[in-house]
Amino acid sequence: MEKARAEKDRPSLIKVRTHIGYGSPNKVDTGGVHGSPLGPDETKLVKQRFGFNPEESFAVPEDVFNYYRESGDKGEGLEKEWNKLFAEYKKKYPELADRYEEESRNEQPAEWQLDLPEFEPVKGGIATRKASGKVLNAIADALPGLLGGSADLAPSTDTNLDKYTSFAAGDRNGRNFHFGIREHSMGAILNGMALTPGLIPYGATFLIFSEYMRPPIRLAAIMKIRPIFVFTHDSIGLGEDGTTHQPIEQLISLRSIPNLIVIRPADANETAQTWKVAIEHTTGPVAIILTRQNLPVLDQKKYTSAAELAKGAYILSEAHQEPDLILMATGSEVQLVLEAQEKLKADGIAARVVSMPSWELFNRQDAAYREKVLPTNIRRRLSVEAGSTLGWLKYVTEDGDAMGVDTFGESAPAAELFKHFGLTVDDVVKRAKALIR
Repeated sequence: MEKARAEKDRPSLIKVRTHIGYGSPNKVDTGGVHGSPLGPDETKLVKQRFGFNPEESFAVPEDVFNYYRESGDKGEGLEKEWNKLFAEYKKKYPELADRYEEESRNEQPAEWQLDLPEFEPVKGGIATRKASGKVLNAIADALPGLLGGSADLAPSTDTNLDKYTSFAAGDRNGRNFHFGIREHSMGAILNGMALTPGLIPYGATFLIFSEYMRPPIRLAAIMKIRPIFVFTHDSIGLGEDGTTHQPIEQLISLRSIPNLIVIRPADANETAQTWKVAIEHTTGPVAIILTRQNLPVLDQKKYTSAAELAKGAYILSEAHQEPDLILMATGSEVQLVLEAQEKLKADGIAARVVSMPSWELFNRQDAAYREKVLPTNIRRRLSVEAGSTLGWLKYVTEDGDAMGVDTFGESAPAAELFKHFGLTVDDVVKRAKALIR
């Protein structure tokens, strides 16, 4: 320990060899002490080994009690000193003190939402990962507790806060974190940061690498803390990187984790609303799923406002008459069902289009709202998502159909892959007409 403290220029690793069941004469260094009780006879031997009365159970020595009582008295005094200091601070700096107390309750000033950008349709569209980066930089000033970074992929995930420096030993004010290529550790670090009231930590990587983060994601959900996990390159749409990098089962895998909100926005404006939901959600983690490829920015004057994303699913475009069927999709596939709606209309088929970015948020809505979006009397339903179709049966019913990718991906440009896997507008129209027939 002294050598480690003396070393100032590099990290030190202290390696300690341990013995499982140390103190147990008959079971030390065996699996018998890993998951099983020692038993009464061996327990007595352990007590003897450490100088306890083997005939006593649940006995705590008086000096241990005294140690903890003294610690409590010391802590009580320190708390009184802190409360006095903060009371004086509050008199001198009332606005800053109010903000501190607000953030300590994980609350944010309502005006931060005024900084959320609104996106107009642009030629060529914009990838939702790019839109996400614009949103982060737009709201960063109003949310000083918002900080994070990536597992060595900040340029690809667009998670850098451009106006701020990087956190380092010499710059504790930095808000950009360089976690390195270690997704598991990044998730664990985010969880630790989320335990500090007022902080809103986020960490980003490709969706396929969420596999490395499963333990910390699951722990965050169990602990009901609020890290934000940003996953980009969300489908076969990432293209030539091929089978190993194209996520197929990751969406349904994340959706299966209790208390995790998963959101896959359809365009830039849904992405802005996704961040609004993520920041205001304080009772568990949120996973944001974003595209690599550009997507059209949906016209907010023509279609339903993206603010409806907070409900998990909403009627994006209503049919021109009583719907014959419902087309539902998430993320990049929403554009496919919107175009299919127009083609079906030309053939006299009325289709309602539902954007369904978050199953979890939709399932939390009351029965009346869910019935409004997905009426029980309309059972011809078609879901479209570039991932596993597992789980969609709940929403499309046995009279419906689910389009997706139930095999591993391939290596090719994104447009060719969507055509290869049957995820084009014409494919949607064909499957929809099959349901009608």
